[in-house]
Amino acid sequence: MMRLLKLQGPFCKTCGTAATRDMTAKSMWQGWWGVGSMIINPITMLRNLATSSKFKNLPEPAPGAPGRPMEPGKPLFQRPAVIGLLIPIAVIALIVVANLNKDPEATIGSCVYNKGTADKPNVKVVDCSSSDADYKVIGRLDNTVDGDKCAKFQDSTVSYTDRKAKFTLCLTPN
Repeated sequence: MMRLLKLQGPFCKTCGTAATRDMTAKSMWQGWWGVGSMIINPITMLRNLATSSKFKNLPEPAPGAPGRPMEPGKPLFQRPAVIGLLIPIAVIALIVVANLNKDPEATIGSCVYNKGTADKPNVKVVDCSSSDADYKVIGRLDNTVDGDKCAKFQDSTVSYTDRKAKFTLCLTPN
């Protein structure tokens, strides 16, 4: 469930700063718990920053004014709520890093290079125009680790089997 809150009213510099810090701190740890919220929350926090900069230009509370000014509290990044902001940032960073390090998948027509040995192959996908491109993939057999099934590909001279992912590549020299 998502809710959007908005405070109205005339604010002095101190009260505006306190209200913005409080609402942004709540968004830091409460604002991520839904699909829509993950999209809206960063926008909301950026809007809060814009509002906060407007409050900096306001005058300080006048002495003797009705009401007491709010206590602004600690700056945002000195509050425990900042952990609520760091967690989604860390998750996004992990997803990005995991996908950056992911090797491209070998498909029919792609070329591969064996960085290992014949007994312990370490096959990487490379550009077919590269001097490292040893073999071209002419067949991919999913859900099998039987290299003998590459016999159905006429030009196949070598096979590579990935036992973890359970697939076999049928290869021909490039």
